[in-house]
Amino acid sequence: MRNITKQPVARVNTAIKVSHVRLIDAEGGQLGIVDTRRAIEIATEQGFDLVEVSPNTDPPVCRLMDYGKFKYQQSKKLHKKKSQHTAQTKEIKFRPFTGDHDFSVKLRHINEFLDKGNKVKITVVFRGRELQFREHGDRIIQKITDGITEHGSIESEMRMEGRNQIMMLAPKK
Repeated sequence: MRNITKQPVARVNTAIKVSHVRLIDAEGGQLGIVDTRRAIEIATEQGFDLVEVSPNTDPPVCRLMDYGKFKYQQSKKLHKKKSQHTAQTKEIKFRPFTGDHDFSVKLRHINEFLDKGNKVKITVVFRGRELQFREHGDRIIQKITDGITEHGSIESEMRMEGRNQIMMLAPKK
């Protein structure tokens, strides 16, 4: 059987091969060191499984629990952990003479990223003599700030880094 969750598979009931175990009941109370066969009998009498929770101790620690329910809860925790969204930084690049349609498409993408909770880095890239037209880059940045007022806010103001104008946007809380 392949272990997809990357967690070590606990030994259950007859898979426990040691002679004695430290037994913990379903409520968490210690029952002491018990023979493994007797521990399995106690588990079946109470309607539980004997699950090895700490195999590296001497003697190993086993607990009375419903193993199927335990595995289900573990998989739910793992699934919840995977589905939690972590904020990423997305980057959108513009040029000083970006066309109106391209601008509107990129602005729509910026708003979608902000709605999903991501930060957005806006970069206006100047090449060659375009650096003479910094006012075009300023105009693009101003249009972006006007277009994102409902979806996000400015995290860091526009600044020049070499031949690029850069601004960071953060989603609304």
